Amino acid sequence: MSEKVSVFSETKNKSSLSRKLKFDLEHVGFSSLPEQVHRKSLKKGFEFTLLIVGDSGLGKSTLVNSLFMTDLYADRVLDQVSDKYEKTVSITTRTAELEEKGVKLKLTVVDTPGFGDSLDASECWKKITDYIDEQFYSYYTHESGYGLERRRLHDTRIHCCLYFLPPYVRGLRPIDIETMKCLQTRVNIVPVIGKADALTKSELEILKNNILNDIDKYDIKVYEFPACDSDDDEEFKRLDEQIKTSIPFGIIGSNTVMEVGGRRIRGRAYPWGIIDIESDSCDFSKLRTFLCSSHMQDLKDLTHDIHYENYRTGLIKSMNSGNGSKEKQSRHDDTEKLLKQKEDELRRLQELISKMQQNMTSSDELDQRKQKSLRTFGKSTFDIANSNCTIIKPKTNDFCSSNKNTLNYNFKPQTNFKNLSSYQTSSTAI
Repeated sequence: MSEKVSVFSETKNKSSLSRKLKFDLEHVGFSSLPEQVHRKSLKKGFEFTLLIVGDSGLGKSTLVNSLFMTDLYADRVLDQVSDKYEKTVSITTRTAELEEKGVKLKLTVVDTPGFGDSLDASECWKKITDYIDEQFYSYYTHESGYGLERRRLHDTRIHCCLYFLPPYVRGLRPIDIETMKCLQTRVNIVPVIGKADALTKSELEILKNNILNDIDKYDIKVYEFPACDSDDDEEFKRLDEQIKTSIPFGIIGSNTVMEVGGRRIRGRAYPWGIIDIESDSCDFSKLRTFLCSSHMQDLKDLTHDIHYENYRTGLIKSMNSGNGSKEKQSRHDDTEKLLKQKEDELRRLQELISKMQQNMTSSDELDQRKQKSLRTFGKSTFDIANSNCTIIKPKTNDFCSSNKNTLNYNFKPQTNFKNLSSYQTSSTAI
């Protein structure tokens, strides 16, 4: 019986060893590439830039703080009513370093205060489009540089634009149509209805339908959701369909934490009750899922593959044809000046280093000469031009030293020198 057990265990070990050898022979190692990308991505972190466009007072800053659970507008100063008469659009950026479960995200929010506040709102979108083009051009110049510039490449391109629409309109206004048409080829536009708590559910649905009809009527391109893959689970497909049908998102923002029924919520208090912004009363949770959980990478991919490539292709064509605008030419000249300044600075540093090396070499040679002169001190010759001198050999005991390499001579001039300036004396150390 014991012999049968030992034979069985031996055959089992042989079969397991053969399977292991077969696995080692078939295993190459590239199956660990996703893990390598995952570790590298966690170490490097992620970048996301969000553009906020809309009228003042629609809850843009409150929504951003609610989405990312941070306070990006702590130092904001509100404008007076008199300052809005001739106010122009300005661009402000705010950056926050966020971390969740070991994943680092560098969030940059680009705000456009003053949009639509002036009495003359013509071409108020020009500063916004110029800013987007500047980020594209900056990325292009760094991407076209050498290895050091590419390593320091930071993605400041706009990945998503939340375009806020007021709740008191019946559809898109002329300023909204023109602005969205100018932005549609540069950035992913996501329409949002601000302060949706000013509308009932039926009014909100009517407004959404009117906005979608105007988008189709004026051929405005907003963000298009990608089709779900066949291997996606049913829960993700259902959530993706809910997000698609919610555009434009009706948003209520709040940074106030309340306790209702023993449960802590973020909501807004009214005389008739409390609204939980994360409930089905608004589309806040769907927008947060869309931006942070399900479609953030797709927004970044569309920005790089479509919007940036279109800009880069047009820029290269204009440079090759020589018909580029003066603005692009001036930007190119500025870049060339900066590169030339860097090259000049690098050249000056190299010259300074070479001078320091030469000074070090000359000081070493001087020290060697000094040591050599000290070793050969006593061996010298003197030439006195135009003088009749009698060399008197010194007595050995009085003038000769014990060193055989040293000879001393006593020069006794026969002429009385009255004017020493008429004679030239030279000495050479051997």
